[in-house]
Amino acid sequence: MDEIITFFYSFREPIFIMVLSIFLGIEVISNVPSVLHTPLMSGANAISGVIIIGGIILVGHTDISVISVKLVLGILAILLGTLNVVGGFAVTGRMLDMFKKKREKQPQN
Repeated sequence: MDEIITFFYSFREPIFIMVLSIFLGIEVISNVPSVLHTPLMSGANAISGVIIIGGIILVGHTDISVISVKLVLGILAILLGTLNVVGGFAVTGRMLDMFKKKREKQPQN
């Protein structure tokens, strides 16, 4: 228990900033109109590309012969970041398809 208290005391500023960021993010997202949720989230998902790059760098600097926490976290970052980016662009593609005019079928002779 003393170790947990020491950890929180040692890292109180970053923990405080993280908690404030979570509350700020919830407040900002909850006040966004529903019409803007899809473009906002697809743009935010594109930022996951940075996570993919970080995962690639982490895996590149890790000894692959030994399974370590760094290797597992790097692979997870690459997989989940890629999934997030692909999903974000898929949602954006569907959203843009909704705004395209539908072509009327012309009678064939």
